[in-house]
Amino acid sequence: MAEFLNTGLGTFVLIVAQSLLVVAFVMISLLFLVYGDRKIWAAVQMRRGPNVVGAFGLLQSVADALKYVVKEVVIPAGADKTVFMLAPMLSFVLAMIAWAVIPFADGWVLADLNVAILYVFAVSSLEVYGVIMGGWASNSKYPFLGSLRSAAQMISYEVSIGLIIIGVVLSTGSLNFGDIVRAQDGNLGLLNWYWLPHFPMVFLFFISALAETNRPPFDLPEAESELVAGYQVEYSSTPFLLFMAGEYIAIFLMCALTSLLFFGGWLSPIPGLPDGAFWMVAKMAFFFFLFAMVKAITPRYRYDQLMRLGWKVFLPMSLAWVVIIAFLAFFDLNNDAFGGFFYRADALTEAANG
Repeated sequence: MAEFLNTGLGTFVLIVAQSLLVVAFVMISLLFLVYGDRKIWAAVQMRRGPNVVGAFGLLQSVADALKYVVKEVVIPAGADKTVFMLAPMLSFVLAMIAWAVIPFADGWVLADLNVAILYVFAVSSLEVYGVIMGGWASNSKYPFLGSLRSAAQMISYEVSIGLIIIGVVLSTGSLNFGDIVRAQDGNLGLLNWYWLPHFPMVFLFFISALAETNRPPFDLPEAESELVAGYQVEYSSTPFLLFMAGEYIAIFLMCALTSLLFFGGWLSPIPGLPDGAFWMVAKMAFFFFLFAMVKAITPRYRYDQLMRLGWKVFLPMSLAWVVIIAFLAFFDLNNDAFGGFFYRADALTEAANG
């Protein structure tokens, strides 16, 4: 078996198997995320939520998915059919391929890239094109308005997310998620994680993630009361399912990024307990719970409030935080938390010269 895996065909089979394993995890998680989202929302409103299909309603998401699959695909007469069908596929595929660089434990990653953060940031930036294509190809004013809102919103909050991530990179000296998690390892457990030195930015990152994924209270591209579901209004059946799946996968990805960047990834919160994938998945589930609670208890922003928050509040704060961290790192005021980038650069320079 080992000899076969060392061949070109064996390597190809191994990569395919690992890819399918990641896809299976994400898709199975998706079913429970939708179920959990609906159950949490129901609990806040003091009603039952899904409770009929399967034990405790656990199979309700499966039933809903099958319903979408067997329904007729309706394409508006004036729509650009090619772009109309490509848009949901693009949204789904881009949300899925970002998981290739997400580690679930030490070494448990499909592609251990040195520029993993840049990869995720590039892929997530492209997801806006699926929304724009869907809104434009529908040949209707409501989807088009929704897609324009989404483009402006995603671009606005990607700037803040990028600047916040730069602070983490300065603390670690690496763009690799594994290095970022290992840099948070220490004898103090959760007190060694980056949520403590980067405490203000954790909240900004979480709120920006809500806006980036069009989640309430920032679901302006899908505002049912204004745009009748926005860029998705002309979609039905499987294309609509792909849009929804892509959105939830992107939400789960943001939960994974929050865990990796600020909360130690697969590291145990209590010293002495073994690290592993359990902690990574548990942290992701916890942050999705927070996403669901925000959806249930907060009213929707107006669009002008959304853009003001992104450009006049989050952008100056995140930019100022990058300057503060760079200052602390450069002058060695807190080497443990903020000096990683500069000291790693010095070490690499000495190694190259020596």
